[in-house]
Amino acid sequence: MPQKTTTTFATAFEREVHEGLTAFPKYLSSKYFYDEVGDKLFQDIMAMPEYYLTDCEFNILQTNKTAIVDLFASDGEPFSLFELGAGDGKKTKVLIRHLVERNIRFDYRPIDISQNALDQLETALHKELPEVDINPLQGTYFDTLRDIGESNGRRKVILFLGSNIGNLLHPQAVEFLKNMRKVINKNDLIFMGFDQKKNPQTILDAYNDKAGITEAFNKNILARINKEMGGDFNLDNFLHWEVYDPQTGTAKSYLVSKVEQVAYIERLDLEVPFKRWETIHTEISQKYDDAVVQWLAGEAGLEIATSFSDEEESYKDYVFTK
Repeated sequence: MPQKTTTTFATAFEREVHEGLTAFPKYLSSKYFYDEVGDKLFQDIMAMPEYYLTDCEFNILQTNKTAIVDLFASDGEPFSLFELGAGDGKKTKVLIRHLVERNIRFDYRPIDISQNALDQLETALHKELPEVDINPLQGTYFDTLRDIGESNGRRKVILFLGSNIGNLLHPQAVEFLKNMRKVINKNDLIFMGFDQKKNPQTILDAYNDKAGITEAFNKNILARINKEMGGDFNLDNFLHWEVYDPQTGTAKSYLVSKVEQVAYIERLDLEVPFKRWETIHTEISQKYDDAVVQWLAGEAGLEIATSFSDEEESYKDYVFTK
């Protein structure tokens, strides 16, 4: 009787690429967009005029920094400021700078899947705000949530900015929020950004800019497979495609094969056939309204303490408690 062979994987990236590209329909996880090239591309995306999310949230934090910091430091005791998906920390520095100016005692614990992003953030903070106690932690959100739960006994404030929660479908988001609830105590806070439903064209433009930066970002996952796993994907053979459903509030990103082709990934000894116009689903970006956020919080056993918004209510930062 023939023996069934089992593929072994050196990394989670390899395992998830194999799973996604042998599934039907094909998919890849957006968390693997990020390496040194992907980090730079995402910084370029955040600077695009079409990508309203960064400016919206930056302005919310700038306008409400005193009220937000008062909330963070409400009991007067030192606390730990965790940030999931810290990136370059541009928005968070608004709050950190205000905490420093007011001599509030805290330490900053940025978390990111990209070690490159963390290294750059730590270097920048040492230069700009050397008095800040910074303790970076590399890993995925789900892995590092366990580390948050085993922190130094200080009160915790957990930041999750940029509407990154939108990368999760609602069932996953509820599970994620439940996991966050498990690691916080009664007086801890979760401060989380949620992009709101709005003109569908505004949303489509944010994820499909004319300069092609988002396209390059989406295709960077294939470039990483080529570089790190010996893949031979021809990036020009794939089309970046974005769709948005205003009823569900779900934006989806795809890579679409423009030709019938077969890609080979040497590290996985895997041939990946594509029919013409076959897709790889790479990312979702969920949009919300108050009712949906209230439902998510309720399902996870959290309460909304307050929220902060821009004038047009196109973006909101919600504060959750246990």
